[in-house]
Amino acid sequence: MFSASSATASSSTTTAEPRRTRGIARLAASVVASGLVVAGALTGAGGAVADEAPPHQGGATATLDGLKTFDSAVLHADGKDQKLPAGLFEMTVDGGGKFKTYCIDIHNPTQDQAKYLETPWNQTSLGTNKNAGRIRWILEHSYPKIDDLQALAKEAGTGPLTERTAAAGTQVAIWRYSDNADVTASDDQAERLADWLQKSATDTAEPKASLALDPVAVSGNSGKRVGPVTVRTNAGQVSVTPPADSASGVRITDKKGKAVTTATNGSQLYFDIPAGAADGSASLTVQATTSVPVGRAFAGATKSQTQILAGSSESTVSASATATWAGKGAIPAVTAKKNCAKGGVDVTTSNTGDEAFTYDLAGAQHTIEPGKSETVTVPVAEDQAYDVTVTGPGGFSRTFKGVLDCRTTGSATDGLTTQTAEQPTTTTATAGGSTAAAEGNLAETGSSNATPMIAGIAIALVVIGGGSVFFLRRRKDQSSGE
Repeated sequence: MFSASSATASSSTTTAEPRRTRGIARLAASVVASGLVVAGALTGAGGAVADEAPPHQGGATATLDGLKTFDSAVLHADGKDQKLPAGLFEMTVDGGGKFKTYCIDIHNPTQDQAKYLETPWNQTSLGTNKNAGRIRWILEHSYPKIDDLQALAKEAGTGPLTERTAAAGTQVAIWRYSDNADVTASDDQAERLADWLQKSATDTAEPKASLALDPVAVSGNSGKRVGPVTVRTNAGQVSVTPPADSASGVRITDKKGKAVTTATNGSQLYFDIPAGAADGSASLTVQATTSVPVGRAFAGATKSQTQILAGSSESTVSASATATWAGKGAIPAVTAKKNCAKGGVDVTTSNTGDEAFTYDLAGAQHTIEPGKSETVTVPVAEDQAYDVTVTGPGGFSRTFKGVLDCRTTGSATDGLTTQTAEQPTTTTATAGGSTAAAEGNLAETGSSNATPMIAGIAIALVVIGGGSVFFLRRRKDQSSGE
């Protein structure tokens, strides 16, 4: 009947849990997943595949460059002392810009050149961490946000600080709250800074997204304006890019039908669909250059240590949304995001058409009446790769893939080899640091020769997850985009 739109499956979170060991299922998930936030392909009745959905709900996308400014720390766990690097990572932002970040999952390795996505706290381990706000306070009151090291040392009563020791002390304080870790800085001044930050920290609210669209998928009848899609941003202005297929006649407008090429925070955008337009879908993109707020979380697009922003240059941020339309019948819009509180993926389907929409999700059939929406929570085990598909009449198909990574790793030290601060940064970082080329071969904690076997296990886990029981909650559609 139509080529439906694309949507986003975002990552989510739970709080740091008591320490526990991770096994091969964790590695399997990282091998199979194409990303924590991955959109699905959508096929219409004619067999055409819709445009690929945006990779996340908006904001910055960056590539990890490695651990750059660091000193050493000692992790005390399971009766053992493990020396590890502690400090600031750097990232290169897609489209331009640089980030400085600290890690918030001390035992989980980072992958070389891993892709990271700006992510809400509730889709990372910060989501149910009661101390998440204290971590943001630390970021706002220490290096590099406070780059006057003499003033910082005087305020904290530490004695002289260098960039390396300031970064190490800040990371140690963060780990104590993000991972509930028993960790100390090797340098005396860094340790004093960590103690001061930990004791002084107070609860601080999560910063708002640099750029996001809400919702990321809408639907409606041809001959009408479909939306609204609301812009959320800290930038003064964003550019609006209309659908690439100008031949469709679809325009991006405001509520009154005036064409829009720029927008600001709170602006509402609509897809103006010509009367008689063939059933189909189209996407818009918004983009800006802004400084991403300190304290924003960044989740790996593959299984890689979650990061939290400590500093940002002016950087490129973007977001996309998709509209689906038809002349009559059911007109669904489907989105998905991780729900760490329930341990699964929320798949939300709305129907703005004039007929009921019946769809299948992993063997269970659901029907949505016109003007209604419903959310199905698909259970997924922690660290498990998932592959969730919604199918309906006329060849309708939407697939969401990813890995559920909602918890910090705990004290899973098996297989980790320590690295001193004097060793060079190379491929895969672990425990907040980067691997040494010669000693320890920490790259093996991120990948190994067991990859084929791991992939097979992960696929089996997906199949098992697909047959799990679903939790369904119904709610009335408050808007055409929900």
